Amino acid sequence: MSIEGMYQELILDHHKHPVGKGLREPFSVEVHHINTSCGDELTVRTKIDSDGLLADISWDGVGCAISMASMSMLAEMATGESVAAFEQRKVAFLEVMHGRGTVVADAALLNDAVAFQGVAQFAARVKCALLGWMAVADAIEQTSTVPQNNSQGGNNDN
Repeated sequence: MSIEGMYQELILDHHKHPVGKGLREPFSVEVHHINTSCGDELTVRTKIDSDGLLADISWDGVGCAISMASMSMLAEMATGESVAAFEQRKVAFLEVMHGRGTVVADAALLNDAVAFQGVAQFAARVKCALLGWMAVADAIEQTSTVPQNNSQGGNNDN
């Protein structure tokens, strides 16, 4: 099996068996993002603890296999890590996605998300892969304006 075939299987597996799916409480912030290009939608809840760790990432949404699998992979790798570590991963993922297939993904940094390296060649699909990443980044940004003991969050349509 080719590496591309393995990556396709990995994406389909995360789509069929998503990690972190199902909105949970308590949470610091809730955001809602829409990919206006195709209609994919995600609601993401994040819980950031007092040490600056992404203690929980939960989500729910509808959309293509790429957007749902990308969110699943992100939830799997970022839950429990520091906001700074997420930011580092996000920068690397953005670089790959905006590289139009010319940037080689760092497997040690992106884990399963390297499977989206081939998606970067298809401009119409890049927004799908980025939907969850942008939602989590937005939630982190909004967390600084919401008291940590709040169990309700904001709503942001993009």
